[in-house]
Amino acid sequence: METTPARPDRVVPTWTDPVVAQAAELVGGPWGRHAVIGRALFWTPLRVCLLFTVAVLGLAWAKQAPCADGNWTGSKQYTHFCYSDSVPLFGLHGLGTGQVPYLDSQVEYPVLTGGFMQVAAVLARGYDRFAAEAGPLPAVVPVQSYYVATALLLSLCALLVIRAVVGLAGRRPWDAAMVGLSPLLFVHAFTNWDLFAVALATLGMWAWARRHPVLAGLLIGLGTAAKLYPVLLLGVLFVLCLRAGRLGSWLRAALAAAGAWLAVNLPVAVLAPDNWGRFFALNGSRPADPDTLWNIALHVTGNRILDGALTAGESPSVLNAVVAVLLAGLAAGVGWLALAAPLRPRVAQLAFLLVAGFLLVNKVWSPQYSLWLLPLAVLARPGWRSLLLWQAAEALLWVPRMLWYLGTDNRGVDVQWFLLAVTLRDVAVVVLMALVVRDVWHPDLDRVRRSWPGTDDPAGGPLDRSPDRVVLRGLRLITSRSSGSHRGQLPSPAKLSR
Repeated sequence: METTPARPDRVVPTWTDPVVAQAAELVGGPWGRHAVIGRALFWTPLRVCLLFTVAVLGLAWAKQAPCADGNWTGSKQYTHFCYSDSVPLFGLHGLGTGQVPYLDSQVEYPVLTGGFMQVAAVLARGYDRFAAEAGPLPAVVPVQSYYVATALLLSLCALLVIRAVVGLAGRRPWDAAMVGLSPLLFVHAFTNWDLFAVALATLGMWAWARRHPVLAGLLIGLGTAAKLYPVLLLGVLFVLCLRAGRLGSWLRAALAAAGAWLAVNLPVAVLAPDNWGRFFALNGSRPADPDTLWNIALHVTGNRILDGALTAGESPSVLNAVVAVLLAGLAAGVGWLALAAPLRPRVAQLAFLLVAGFLLVNKVWSPQYSLWLLPLAVLARPGWRSLLLWQAAEALLWVPRMLWYLGTDNRGVDVQWFLLAVTLRDVAVVVLMALVVRDVWHPDLDRVRRSWPGTDDPAGGPLDRSPDRVVLRGLRLITSRSSGSHRGQLPSPAKLSR
């Protein structure tokens, strides 16, 4: 008599994703129905995903190698697509001469990113001294040792992101491969220091998923001290905790985040108030970034809208006001969706929508900011086809950007090609957002909830399987004190398995 094989304890990608199933034909086809799953002693999903990430980071390292020594003659940083902020800022901020960010030099980044730069500089100077004394170690120019130290630290951050995504994915650990094999990671891993903030934010989400709200708040607060975007996660958790009646957990996380942010920022603000405030002043005075919808609108209209053409040092007051209103509207829309959806949205779904919307309407979208979306997009809608199409648009945008900076006199391209690539990237992000909204409004289409009967939110932590307490019906806010909820029940296993 034939026995039915035991159901695996995790989702098998070659059984559920057509892109993975087709790619598996290169190595013998999808995983067999009778194959043993979950018995590997060493090559666990986590370790395989970490190996994928190391391979992609190695390729990224090779891509960046021509620029590592700081010799950018002939506009090498553009012709070889290897530009990295860490190289020019090494000299600009005096990191090679022992200057400390904020205390000795102005830094246009939040405090913890400046601390990251300082740690890399200390490691680089230690290597330079050791290489000069030890002999066998190769001696390099100071900027190169600093770049290498920065890249190694950022690589560690990328591996921490993978670990956190595996923990957040629940019974879908292989979803982390979508981060590790990402074209976006290949292009922008070493462009700036954003992977540091992404690691802190993702680890904070993992701590929340493990029901440690104070630790989650500490990590989110530190992430906000590196880049401001992690604070948006607190807004997401607030509306979800409001719906679930779990505001106590949110309050603990918020207080911990505020404490962590103050502990890092307050000493610098007291010792060097002008340099500490430079980041905030710069964000108020800077014009529309080249990668934004606002820059496209200004270019198409010949600077006849908003503030028009700005003089040197003039702040875009009209643009700032419009962006502030739109961001408030975005927050309200995401909050409404959280309270009005038939089933409480998952944390990653709402976080992706809020961060993606923030980037779309904001006046600044530096190319590496797209790394903020990478783990959120994978957790919100883990499908290879849609994610690869979006990331292809993100990665390809780097090419016309560098060629535009190169200039048409040096065989570069006109700005129109760059703006076209920006538009295609924005369309890809909007489409991905629309797919996530559809999944929120129709939970039986959600790939995470469909993947395992009875799944609610693997990243929900205190929210997972909690009944609803506050929901919106039309324009009415309805509260409930009962132990169950007509709105908080999971879709039936029959619907989830369709």
